[in-house]
Order: sequence, then structure tokens, then C-alpha cells
Amino acid sequence: MPKPVMHGAEKSDSPVVPMKLANKAGQPAAEPVEGSGGTERNARLQTTVRTQSRDAVSQARARIREAVTRNKKEKLTALLHHISVDALRWAFLNLRKDAAPGIDGLTWADYAENLEGNLADLHERVHRGAYRALPSRRRFIPKPDGRQRPLGIAALEDKIVQAAVVAILTPIHEAEFLGFSYGFRPGRSQHDALDALGYGIKGRYIWWVLDADIRSFFDTISHDWLIRFVEHRIGDTRIIRLIQKWLKAGVLEEGQRSDTLEGTPQGAVISPLLANIYLHYVYDLWVHAWRKRHATGDLIVVRYADDTIVGFQHRSDADRFLNDLKERLAKFALTLHPEKTRLLEFGRFAARRRLKRGEGKPETFDFLGFTHICGTKRNGQGFQLRRKTQRKRRMAKLTAVAEELRGRRHQTIREQGQWLGAVLKGYYAYFAVPTNIASLRAMRHHVKVRWRMALQQRSQRQRMGWRRMELLADRYLPQPSILHPWPEQRFLVRHSR
Repeated sequence: MPKPVMHGAEKSDSPVVPMKLANKAGQPAAEPVEGSGGTERNARLQTTVRTQSRDAVSQARARIREAVTRNKKEKLTALLHHISVDALRWAFLNLRKDAAPGIDGLTWADYAENLEGNLADLHERVHRGAYRALPSRRRFIPKPDGRQRPLGIAALEDKIVQAAVVAILTPIHEAEFLGFSYGFRPGRSQHDALDALGYGIKGRYIWWVLDADIRSFFDTISHDWLIRFVEHRIGDTRIIRLIQKWLKAGVLEEGQRSDTLEGTPQGAVISPLLANIYLHYVYDLWVHAWRKRHATGDLIVVRYADDTIVGFQHRSDADRFLNDLKERLAKFALTLHPEKTRLLEFGRFAARRRLKRGEGKPETFDFLGFTHICGTKRNGQGFQLRRKTQRKRRMAKLTAVAEELRGRRHQTIREQGQWLGAVLKGYYAYFAVPTNIASLRAMRHHVKVRWRMALQQRSQRQRMGWRRMELLADRYLPQPSILHPWPEQRFLVRHSR
């Protein structure tokens, strides 16, 4: 059972975990004078507190942006005071309420029972230096290719402090990050990265594509190099010590604690920002300089977290870049995955050139869930970049749907249909791009087939005929339609210059 919050002389340097206090016997759930309006007043109070916290964080970010603008090269040495109770409250309110608990066993609802007291105690420990990071609870989730991805589930208070620190550091590093970096940045999405790639391949002289994969990136980040990179802009040693505490907190797996000598846990609130900082200095700045010094033709770069695509006009540039990139990454304890890193002929004239050499169709590559294909327009004239849902992503979603349907076997057909409709709408929201309509229709069909199988398995008396199944599908499973514009349309709107 979690320990109650300690105050005054009872405080210690160990992590303090709040508990849900037992109600007094006979105590009513609400004050008698509240009447029927108590719930409404509580809701208004929560909204007011949320708004005040958000405004406080926005003001802190604005002051930091002003400081960054005034001192573009100098380190910022006074940042911890921005980690206020308001900032911690904002961070807590923005956490997922249904997230899995860490090794402390605390859920969002548990902490909210005495929120103001818990936040005041946490704030005091952070500023006094008594805050201690707890090990992450390791959990494995299946990847689309069948492997297991390790996730580190942090303790609740670690999530709160990490989210507050990310809010404070983001405006500092956003002023430094380059335009071709899209992963986990405010105002940038996966579709922005896909648009930039699609526009670059169609609108520039790109004949070769390097699909580069960094092997186990999050697990092999060098702590020493990461801290050096953070210190380029952050001079507040208290913030640096907080980051070091999270990096060295370790992981707990099957009751055994192990130290983390390298890497940053996937799933931690602060990991995406730290990863972007690391790759900004290791990769982005280097690519920017390499393009100016060595490129003899057109070159485009798109990076989303540790996934990167580089397009070249000349094969000689591509070969040299790949060799230089391997040397560059080796200096910072990183390597390219030999099987997943590929250089392939791609672009407007790839099919024609390969046909002249007696070779097959151009190879395809995957990026952010889509397979990119050299195709032609509907009339057969002219190059068209085609994108369709990556097969392993589609199969992984169908497997997850089938497993979930087994758990929902007791539900009514209406409840199952409404859930499946919501799943398909979410799927379309991401994958409904031009040239992908056939894959979306296939996805709907396979969901319908799996739903029919689930309905047949729960009843041996009533067989689910296809005529009835088609009626159910028409009622609950939405038909796909293209929801996203062509890449160049959205890209040119966002980057009018």
C-alpha cells in the first residue's frame, strides 16, 4: 500500500508516494449545503485551476523564448524556478488518466485524491534536491514485424517532473532544431514529414533514395555525449542533475533491478526530446554541413525521430554520404542496421532506366507506415509517387482487432459494431491518403471478415450469412474516403515561400 505524504519534520530524502486516504465513517460524499449544484461548482473549479496552470506555463515559455532570442549563443543558467507548482499541476493534468502505473503502483486517480498537497510536497523536494527518480518498470509490446519493443513505464511523479521539464526546455531547443526534423515537435506531425518527402521526390531532381535505420537507437544513446549536448544550451546544473537522475534510474524487470549505463527508456516523457537533442548534434547539423560542402546535385533530407530518408540526384553523392554517415555515427556510439539500411534507385525516371538495363520494377521503401512506390498517373502518362499502407502495419492492426473481438464476445452486435466503426475511423484518419484507397477498402473487407468469424464462433445455432453480414457492415463499418490532400498541396500551403 502506498505511504501517505509526510510533511514538516517527517520528510526524508526517499521518494514520497501519496496514498488514497480512507473516508471517515459516516462522512457524506458532499457537504449538505452544496445541494444539486455541487458537482457543477467542482467542475468549474477544476476548469479554472487547469486554465490558471496552462496560463502560468505559457507565460514561462514566453519568457524563455525572449531569453533565447536575446542570447542565441549563451547558456541559460536559471531555469529550475520555472518548475513551479503550476507547472507541475499542468504536467499532471496533461498525463493520460488511464496510463499503466510504474513501480510505485500509483494511478492518476490515486494522486488526484490529494493533488495540491502532493504537488506542494513534490515541488519542495525538487527544489531542495531531495527528489529521487525511481526505476522504470519494463514492459514489452509487440512490434509489427513480430519482435518485442521494450518500454519503460516511469513512476507517476517522475512523469510529472519530466513533463514539466520538457515544457520548459522545448522552446529553447525549438529555436535550434532544423526544418527537416519532424519527430515529436510541436506543430509538426508524421503527415508533415510524409508531405515533405513526397514533395521532394516529385518536385526535385531525386533519382536515388537512402533508407537509413539506426540500430537500437534509444537503447544505445551515450549518456556522456547526451549530457554534453544538453549543456550546449542549458547552464542550470539543477536541470542537468534531474536529467542525469532519469538516465541512471535503471529498470525493473521481473523483480530484478538493472542499471542503465546507456540509452534512454522508450515510453518516458522526456525521451523524445532527449533523442531529438542527440540527433540534432550528431546527425542534423552534420547533414546540413555535408550538403553544403560535398553535394554535387540535389539532396533532400527528412527525419522523424530516428527514422530518416535522404534523396540524392547522383549515385556518387549517395555512396559518399553513406560511407561518411557510418563514420559519423560511430564517433557517437551509433551504428546503421546493415539489413535495414538500403540505397535504391527511385524517382521519376527509375522505371525507365531499369527497363533499359533489363531490370525489374524499382524497389520500394517504407517510411512512417507507408510503402512508397514508383508509379504512373491514371492515364499511364507521367510519374506518380504512390503510397499504400505498409503490409505489416495492416496485418498487425487486423491481428489486434481479432484479439479484441474475442474479448468482446459477450457484447451485443451494436456495441461491437460501434467499436469497430471507431477503429476504422481512426485507421482512416491516418492512412487515408491519395493513391491508398484500394488498401483502405481491403482493410474494411478484412475487418468485416474477422467480425463475421467472431460472431459465428459465439453461436453454433445461428449462422451468420453473408447477406446479413453485409447489412451489418453497411450499418456500422464506414466506407473509406480520401481525407488528406496531395503532398504538394499541403506542403506548399505550410511553406508558401
